[in-house]
Amino acid sequence: MKASVNTKYGPPEVLEIKEIEKPAPKDNEVLIKIHASTVNRTDCGFRKPEYLIVRAISGFFSPRKKILGSELAGEIEAVGKNVKTFKPGDQVFGLSTYNFGTHAQYIAMPEEKSITLKPVNASYTEAAAICDGAFLAYANLKKIDFKKDQEILINGASGSIGIATVQLAKHFGAKITAVCNTKNIELVRSLGADTVIDYTREDFTLINKKFDFILDVVGKSSFFKCKKILKPKGIYISSELGYLSQNIYLALLTPLLFGKKVLFPIPKDTKEDILFFKKLFEEGKYKAIIDKTYTLEQIVEATKYVETKEKTGNVVITIDHS
Repeated sequence: MKASVNTKYGPPEVLEIKEIEKPAPKDNEVLIKIHASTVNRTDCGFRKPEYLIVRAISGFFSPRKKILGSELAGEIEAVGKNVKTFKPGDQVFGLSTYNFGTHAQYIAMPEEKSITLKPVNASYTEAAAICDGAFLAYANLKKIDFKKDQEILINGASGSIGIATVQLAKHFGAKITAVCNTKNIELVRSLGADTVIDYTREDFTLINKKFDFILDVVGKSSFFKCKKILKPKGIYISSELGYLSQNIYLALLTPLLFGKKVLFPIPKDTKEDILFFKKLFEEGKYKAIIDKTYTLEQIVEATKYVETKEKTGNVVITIDHS
């Protein structure tokens, strides 16, 4: 089978399309013929690690996981003898978050992992663009008690995590102020933002308003910059470790030192989450926003575009089997 393989860390050019052995499913696994995947910030972060903790997970000197990609949409080609919930021909979608491997024509996964039948109203391309941003957004939003009226600010509202955060937070009833660039203002507003700030014209940390939660889903600000626009018991959550990995330490210290604090949720995908996202999509309450689509053979070009940090929503990879 064809796969995008990187045997060393480095720039996008370390990604090479190679012919490798097609996996065979174990007794509890399904073999999925992948039709679409995505390139996202996590892929880039593991291809060229900036943080020591990433190398500790992925390998200090070279990557243990040599095929990146965490989102998938495809078709079950074969099942192991103990598989009960899927059959050949089923159209599925989901995540392989910590094992990666979806930048390839095939992947074998245990049936209990984060995969399920894809939404009936989604193409493979759309289905591939649903889960990664949504699961990362949901990990943060689970820390919010939406039984109370919540004023939240979302910084980075037009990326894949940001767009998911806006939609899910609106579904849960939050009052949303979103921060994005000029070209995405109307899109972000249409997805549920009550107020939109154009960061090219205004510094959101200087506005005369305070929030219960600030979700920095692009990792470009900090607790110290945002602290003054948090309410007395407000909470800052970032999708990034921050300068010198400060968000981990602040998550431990701020509850002891300040009324305002930092949370740093560790995201964990589940089948239940994927089923929730599927339900929202089928009900028309969640949209997969796709910026550009590339082929697997264009993986280097796609990765370079993701690293401009200017993408709107998702960058999808289509995978041909002809």
